[in-house]
Amino acid sequence: MSYAHPELLWTIDELRGHLQDPKLALLDLRPPEAYANGHIPGARSFDIFGISLIDTRQQALEAYLWIIEHLIQAKGVNTDSTVVIYDDVAGMRSARLFWFLEFFGHGDVHVLNGGFNAWTAAGLPTTRDAVVPKAGNFKMNQRRELLATAQDVVERLGNEDTILIDTRSDGEFNGELVRAARGGRIPGAIHLEWTNNLDDKGFFKSAEELKVMYAAKSISPNKEAIPYCQGGYRAAHTYLALRLIGYPRVRNYLGSWGEWGNRMDLPLEKA
Repeated sequence: MSYAHPELLWTIDELRGHLQDPKLALLDLRPPEAYANGHIPGARSFDIFGISLIDTRQQALEAYLWIIEHLIQAKGVNTDSTVVIYDDVAGMRSARLFWFLEFFGHGDVHVLNGGFNAWTAAGLPTTRDAVVPKAGNFKMNQRRELLATAQDVVERLGNEDTILIDTRSDGEFNGELVRAARGGRIPGAIHLEWTNNLDDKGFFKSAEELKVMYAAKSISPNKEAIPYCQGGYRAAHTYLALRLIGYPRVRNYLGSWGEWGNRMDLPLEKA
């Protein structure tokens, strides 16, 4: 059983065949020190791990998205670029940038399945030569249906057509590990930690495995799915997993628990 959208993931062989493509924008999402110690030839370091949003109300959201757009442009991404993203594995860092670019309307974005670890395990070359690109011309054209704000979530609480997916750890979901003013979860959320999307080598599980796993949690493709985590990273990974297997309505709650847990006006549940 193949993925509904296999083009969203690239294999190392696909990437090898495109390394000399002038339209390739290869982005390394690992920490800068990892990039400096060795990366895929031609890759550009792009560490935006610490740049998160905890207020999805309009003014703050628009300012934040403007910043991300300009950071993407600074890495040489053009409207016609073929963008390939990787981190150590097919992880949450690459998934988050994948979501941003899909949300911004870029039509040619891919995650390297298995990440840098798969590249080096295959004995493929790496380099320490840094790439400093010329600024790109990509402009965002927001696909609002791919984003959930706190208000969007509030409006869907108790709605049988929407499934909230908590992609955090057991401790965070149960309220034992508190990473905001309050611990707990959004009322009605289903728990499925993001790491379950991957096999033990850091590749996405097969389409059949993913479908069975999500079906076992009653997460149906017939409903709207809104994953969330702490800052939109792990949620973006589940967004990508659901996109791979053809779920047609998936939104990333960008503010996630970093917003929800710090807003005293929003309801929560605890174990």
